[in-house]
Amino acid sequence: MKQIYLPSVGSTNAWMQENLMHQTWDEGTLVYTDYQTNGRGQLTNTWESEVGKNILMSMYFAPLWLPIRDQFVLSQAVALGVVDFLRQYADGFQIKWPNDIYWKHQKIAGILIEQNLVGGSIASSIVGIGLNINQNVFLSDAPNPVSLYQIIGEELPLQEVLQQLQKSLVKRYQQAKSQPTNIQADYASVLYLNGKWAYYKDDNGEFEGCITYVEPRGYLHMVDKAHVERKYAFKEVQFLLNKNLQDSI
Repeated sequence: MKQIYLPSVGSTNAWMQENLMHQTWDEGTLVYTDYQTNGRGQLTNTWESEVGKNILMSMYFAPLWLPIRDQFVLSQAVALGVVDFLRQYADGFQIKWPNDIYWKHQKIAGILIEQNLVGGSIASSIVGIGLNINQNVFLSDAPNPVSLYQIIGEELPLQEVLQQLQKSLVKRYQQAKSQPTNIQADYASVLYLNGKWAYYKDDNGEFEGCITYVEPRGYLHMVDKAHVERKYAFKEVQFLLNKNLQDSI
């Protein structure tokens, strides 16, 4: 599978988007870099990464088989691919809805998927991943970063890591295409705080909630202490990290 190396770039996702019209790539092709000058997360978030220490990459897929309404299965597959890779080194990795990767209560990876639509289908997907591998000190105000080095106590060769991750992602992508129901079941099995009480906040204020399930189209279902069922789309509910950490001490 093809890999494209850029010593530095504004954003690997942006670079892939800009080159879509000029390149012919096989599915699973990825671009990676040592340093992003404008690395992006969801919405206005940024991603801290020490130069040459972590995985900063984007991968190309062309899921024309996937209706727009079912695009969440791609997000699930990508998140599971990252978890599969990480579980080769340690236990305790989970997916925080919709697709952040956590180790215990700390964030080790972020995922940003940008779709290009044609009609009722997805012509191409650019899957951006920031994965903390060898970084030992984090300087930003991010509340809970962690790296694989901090978990296992040793540095890993990034090129070898990148190849392993690429294989894990492609394998889960192929499963999403042939067995989407299995993807959804696997996602539920590693969903962070699934079935557990925790503190959240929505437009009506703070509350204690318990995740009950995630719809195939991505909606999060919860129940609160008053036994009221709640349903959320992405960014409609906030997990209160600090309050939950204090409660767990």
